[in-house]
Amino acid sequence: MTTNSGQNYEMRIENVNENGPGSYWESGRYCWVCFASDEEDQEAAWVQPCKCRGTTKWVHQACLQRWFDEKQKMGTRIKVSCPQCKTEYIVVYPNMGVMVYLLDKVDDIIYKWCPFMAAGVVVGGVYWCGVTYGAITVMQVLGRTEGLALLEKTDPILLIIVLPAIPLVLILGKVIRWEDILLGFIRKNITKIPLIRSFPSFRPNVANNPNRDYYDFPIIAGPFSATRILCGALLLPTVAAFFGKLFFKSVKSDFHKTILGGLTFIALKGCLRIYHNQQNYIRKYQRQILDYVEPNISKYVKPE
Repeated sequence: MTTNSGQNYEMRIENVNENGPGSYWESGRYCWVCFASDEEDQEAAWVQPCKCRGTTKWVHQACLQRWFDEKQKMGTRIKVSCPQCKTEYIVVYPNMGVMVYLLDKVDDIIYKWCPFMAAGVVVGGVYWCGVTYGAITVMQVLGRTEGLALLEKTDPILLIIVLPAIPLVLILGKVIRWEDILLGFIRKNITKIPLIRSFPSFRPNVANNPNRDYYDFPIIAGPFSATRILCGALLLPTVAAFFGKLFFKSVKSDFHKTILGGLTFIALKGCLRIYHNQQNYIRKYQRQILDYVEPNISKYVKPE
């Protein structure tokens, strides 16, 4: 008993023998979706939807429709192209009436403008958050009474420009790593600064590393963290006000008290960061890579 696939195969061989080599594949149709030939599905509707040539130019209409459904799961607006020649398929939809046409147009307008509207809402929200933060910062720095009085006297147009610029300036100031610049200057002139020479822990033991140049060794800076910069910048006025009240109680002006507190905090944190970066540098400069032998393994390698 001969199967259908066997019969179709024999028919293809006979076609090739009668009409010459390759004549069947030039004249026959072959669906690139379901791999069925013209003889295997004689009632199916065929379509040539793209620029492909040879057997891949033909496809069943029903197979191509199912393939379209897979590609257009998110809606009929998605354009579909041939996966081989990249030709965009020509698709014609039936006329569904004026009401459906108007609804489609409204849907298209909403679909196109929603990303811009969402971006506008986000930008507007960030802007008004900046305005609110700027107003709170003014009251923190000047004091509640003087801050409110200043905000009431200032031109509103000037306020909507200056207030959101306050957090922006704080963030930009936080991006500048002045501690690394100062540490580089200290390292280049470490032998000329008497105060630094009095701290042996601040200087590496160059004698232990004769093969490594101390002055050419790069400064080890911490990784860039956007969230850390953002939080540090926005919390700076609050921390400055706290340091001002803690260390400068004798100062009567809230503005001067906050400024002094902020400078004290920045200087203290900068000194600690310089010291920490220098110690990390010394630790990396004086590291040693040991031989992988039994004494070092037993001493330094932790068992799993």
